[in-house]
Amino acid sequence: MDYENECSCSKGRWIWYPGDFEIYHGMLQNFSREEREFFWPAYWQIDGCRKNVHFQKTYLIEANTQCTVFANCQGYVCINGQKHKFQDQIRIVPGMVKVEVFAGSPDLVPAILVQGEVIYTGAGWMADDFITEPVNAGWNERYRESEQNPAIWEYEEQTIKPVMVAEKNGGTLYDFGTELTAELDVKVLSKTEKGIHKLICYGESQEEAMDTINCYYSETIESLEICLRRRAFRYVFIPETGSEDCILCARHLYVDIPVKAAFYCEDKQINQIWETSVRTFQLCSGIFFIDGVKRDRWIWSGDAYQSYFVNPYVFFDEEINKRTILALRGNDPVRQHINTIVDYSMYWVLGIGKHYEMTADREFLEMIYPRMVTMMEFLESQLDENGFLVGRKNDWIFIDWAEIDKDGPVCAEQMLLAACYHAMNFAAELLGDPNHEYELKYRRLISSINAFYWDVEKQAYIDSYTSGKRHVSRHANIFAILFEIADEKRTTQICRHVLQNEKVPQITTPYFKFYELEVMCLLGKQEEVLKKIRAYWGGMLTQGAVTFWEEYDPAKENGKEYEMYGDPYGKSLCHAWAASPIYLLGRYYIGLKPTSTGYETFEISPNIKMFREISCRLPVKNGSVYVEWRENQLRIETDRDGGSLTYCGNTYPLYKGKAVMIKNNSCETEKE
Repeated sequence: MDYENECSCSKGRWIWYPGDFEIYHGMLQNFSREEREFFWPAYWQIDGCRKNVHFQKTYLIEANTQCTVFANCQGYVCINGQKHKFQDQIRIVPGMVKVEVFAGSPDLVPAILVQGEVIYTGAGWMADDFITEPVNAGWNERYRESEQNPAIWEYEEQTIKPVMVAEKNGGTLYDFGTELTAELDVKVLSKTEKGIHKLICYGESQEEAMDTINCYYSETIESLEICLRRRAFRYVFIPETGSEDCILCARHLYVDIPVKAAFYCEDKQINQIWETSVRTFQLCSGIFFIDGVKRDRWIWSGDAYQSYFVNPYVFFDEEINKRTILALRGNDPVRQHINTIVDYSMYWVLGIGKHYEMTADREFLEMIYPRMVTMMEFLESQLDENGFLVGRKNDWIFIDWAEIDKDGPVCAEQMLLAACYHAMNFAAELLGDPNHEYELKYRRLISSINAFYWDVEKQAYIDSYTSGKRHVSRHANIFAILFEIADEKRTTQICRHVLQNEKVPQITTPYFKFYELEVMCLLGKQEEVLKKIRAYWGGMLTQGAVTFWEEYDPAKENGKEYEMYGDPYGKSLCHAWAASPIYLLGRYYIGLKPTSTGYETFEISPNIKMFREISCRLPVKNGSVYVEWRENQLRIETDRDGGSLTYCGNTYPLYKGKAVMIKNNSCETEKE
């Protein structure tokens, strides 16, 4: 949070105890799930924000000045020991001036805004909760005006009308063309002698909306005009209603995070996969990265972790990363795994490393590092005599919706723990923590994983060594390559005996398909990965998807494609973890990656000869990269310095505004 460039005439901005804004709004998000006329709060321990906060800053005032303090809560202002009310214009005389604000609320996140030409909330304002040392106050760029309230998120709004209205099955079906997260305005134009009694049924699919018994959302209205609460849907069905009886209009509410990427190639299906992935990711990117917009609407750490990979290739929005990380973690002490899932606690740690790679935000890393340490201590409290992480009562060992032998310490969990040690070592070294032993723990754990889980006969890592089943899944073996646990020889064996072995059960969730396809790209199998993208995500498009699903199994028979968790419409049809084609295409085909933290330097290494034509724009920090590929000629341009192009074994520097063109394997730089 950089306040250094503020001018002296700044009006100030709303501030709060760091993390409390995110925890408060995260709490609201995790209480938003609705299912068949009842609300379903998240089933894990939910942290709340602090109820009262002490803010302070000391100034040297050289001339008479004044300021006004606004708050969304109770409290008072104290200037050099003298109390003042909120919203009073306070006159201040020259000298050393200590400004303190005491703010509290039993219900909302306590926040203040100090406005003035000299004294205003900005750099140097500290916050404490009366028991901890003062820390730099938190803030959000959106909140600068006195009329605002940081306890209320201000959504953008778009009015959407149905693209199709048709009478079906004795009622009327309204199709809004795509998935929305919207309030629904209903205007009834005719009523019977019995009055108004309309059942409104929603659905992500037409089948769901028209199933008046099993659809997730339905509501009976008895008013001529009404605005119904925000829900996710594409279709609305009103039984026993003619097409002229009601007018429906959706007010789509969203967080405006600009899309900074574009992708076009000669393959219409790939273009549609890209656009559908972007639409999916936009809908699941609100205040936080959430799993899906209809069913859970919760902040899940595993889903969020993959969103940190996709974000730089479509939004490059740093703030949503930070909001999500803070909301997921909550406060110390750690009392439960994030979302109750052991692997999700580890994804939280790994996600901070991914965020730092994208942003080089040292201030955020310094703020969050103590919480990383306490999370690791919580994880290490569950280690067995071999240094392996073991689940305890009420812990969920997830990994994926798949058949995995979860007896005893599970292999994939140990690989995630090793990755966490590696990430912690990087953060500790960067911040100068002298007491860490993460590198030593990392090396010990890698040695133990290879000793206990590598099966010489199967030439693969097994899920469990305690059950005696010697079960092999794709999951642990994918992690072994992804986290560089397997050496070159074992990687080759894994490819042959697991990844290319049809007898090993296939992955059916986009969640783990992401990791599988990334590993294949790392192994240079881009052409095969492109075929799998066409088959898997293209398969959903063939079934009418307008956003990508939580799970897709092409073997499922018609009529059961929306079924999951034993529910006919339990599957989310707009799920964040299904947007990975954005990352895969950007990272492994266009070949864009940072070569130093925060994209201070970055590289483009295209692998696009399987395409005839590509036109692409991808964001980097403080800029963009433009790639054109046509008739075997490559053109690269950036609007900032620091980049390089690696192509056909050669490396060429990229300079702001100067295009590099490769023709017939020779390089030309566009003249000014």
